[in-house]
Amino acid sequence: MNILFIGDIFGSAGRRIVREHIGHVRQAHAVDLVVINAENAAGGFGLTPQLAEDLFDLGADVLTTGNHVWDKRELIDYFNSAPADSHERPRRVLRPANLQPGLAGHGVYEGTTVSGVEYAVIDLQGCVFMNTTNDPFHAVNAILPGIKAKVIVVDFHAEATSEKVAMGWYLDGRVTAVLGTHTHIPTADQRVLPGGTAYQTDVGMSGPYDSIIGVEKELVLHRFLTGMPGKFEAAKGNPKMCAALVGCDPLTGRATAIQHIMLGE
Repeated sequence: MNILFIGDIFGSAGRRIVREHIGHVRQAHAVDLVVINAENAAGGFGLTPQLAEDLFDLGADVLTTGNHVWDKRELIDYFNSAPADSHERPRRVLRPANLQPGLAGHGVYEGTTVSGVEYAVIDLQGCVFMNTTNDPFHAVNAILPGIKAKVIVVDFHAEATSEKVAMGWYLDGRVTAVLGTHTHIPTADQRVLPGGTAYQTDVGMSGPYDSIIGVEKELVLHRFLTGMPGKFEAAKGNPKMCAALVGCDPLTGRATAIQHIMLGE
């Protein structure tokens, strides 16, 4: 079984480069499951219902988010438009599972691939240098016993590399993959851990690389040089799609391989 996990889509450039490549990558690698982190898809900040629908039309099975999940308030109504036990598209857009209880949306989705393989996707957000989250380690520990699928993909949306590495080791042998998002810079540490969990600290942004993590360079430099606030705008130059391709045994959920993909125009 092959899983394609696409890193943070940033703005229109990110959406365009994913649209350009997702079809042939899925075909070339016989992909069974597509997970996309889409929290920066709307101009670099948040996700709208229409953009979520567009990504599902491109072939996404599940969309994950992170700390920008509430930037577009209309997503709350979208979350609430599908019952908790349904498999409708709004139910397949996740927000971090370890946010405060009672918020709109869900942090876990359990589904079945076209070929009949049961899977689960868990969205977690880190605590180090991040706000408004409960401990992700205890949260995922409480979630896992309730999942019957063997194939489990974890999007760990976190700032600190140490926290991401710790989560990889913590879940080794218990999930199929722990894939880091949020920092937008792809790391070169992809590997299968001894217990059979595929791991990468950060899959990397799918967006404009002639930028500072997706934002127009001049705007970020101005803030660093002067300390003055200003409105950030998504850049557009040199877009690349970054993704992780994970191979696994569908019967056990153990990963057999992980490959980093980076494709440009």
